[in-house]
Amino acid sequence: MKKPTDNQYPIHDLLKQRWSPLAFADKMVSSEVLLSLLEAARWSPSCFNEQPWSFIVATKENPTEYERLFSCLVEGNQPWASLAPVLMISVAKLSFDRNNQPNRHAFHDVGLAVASLTFQAMEMDLRVHQMGGFDVDKARQLYKISEQYEPVAAIAIGYLGEPEILPESLRERELSPRSRKPISSFVFTGEWGQTASFI
Repeated sequence: MKKPTDNQYPIHDLLKQRWSPLAFADKMVSSEVLLSLLEAARWSPSCFNEQPWSFIVATKENPTEYERLFSCLVEGNQPWASLAPVLMISVAKLSFDRNNQPNRHAFHDVGLAVASLTFQAMEMDLRVHQMGGFDVDKARQLYKISEQYEPVAAIAIGYLGEPEILPESLRERELSPRSRKPISSFVFTGEWGQTASFI
């Protein structure tokens, strides 16, 4: 199944083909492939090269650890996320190593790292679905995450599955067309809200 963008201007094919599926195939992700995804995250840009990202990872090869991470997901995400062979939680370090001052760019940099991981996954025929729907406090407690760090997002990774494996309500969501706001609604010049003249 493909859900390519209806882009107005040319973009790279990896960007065009990327979307966040609900259906994942019953196929394991090898350690070597997983390490390539994490290597892509490792080489992401960050403020002062602080690299404030960490990842908690669980795979179906270790059912106990998988269930532990899975239990942090909100109920609405569990039916489809249970299909993914890999689950993660991204975590941001909230202060700079260099001076212990607050790093207001930490979430931004974690997002960049996950974007790099996501496009590496696309290159390797994998799919990534990020979730805000997880219990931050439960994750913090289960994994003993100190107050210097903040869980950012839950992430499901796997090979693309067929929509038919999903319950009807989720299948409809899976098959629905993608949409995005027009560029004119978020690119400004001169003052806030004033659409840039080159658009």
